[in-house]
Amino acid sequence: MCGPTDVLGARILIVDDQDSNIRLLEYTLRRRGYVAVSSTNDSVEVSALHRQNCYDLIMLDVQMPRMNGLDVLKGLRGLDEHNDVAVLVLTADPDQVVRAMESGATGFLSKPFVLPEVLLCVGLMLEKALQLHRHLGHRVAEPEAMKDRLRRFV
Repeated sequence: MCGPTDVLGARILIVDDQDSNIRLLEYTLRRRGYVAVSSTNDSVEVSALHRQNCYDLIMLDVQMPRMNGLDVLKGLRGLDEHNDVAVLVLTADPDQVVRAMESGATGFLSKPFVLPEVLLCVGLMLEKALQLHRHLGHRVAEPEAMKDRLRRFV
């Protein structure tokens, strides 16, 4: 099961076709202390990269060549249900926000970036993902504990 063990160790993927945006976001996140930040400017790779690396957060530009961010979201949602990932869409077009949220995005940031807003949003989304992961981890363990208690009782 995917999920961060701590917020600063969370696996983050930045997807943007502008190298300057990638460099800015990588620098900002690493300076804050995030240690597992990676990036790609090829939106077609995102689903495969997520299957390989089990990201905790994907920061996804909506307007991309070859495959737009909305299609990437559909591809991510089609993966195994245990590979749910928080997706923060990045867009300069406010009309895209609603469509992205309807397609499965869990948050959005407007371009141009306001860096304190980026850090706040990323931190909140990862905290929520961490809490959910811990909660689900306990729920997965409960049936096994129940089986053990039942065996001892019988």
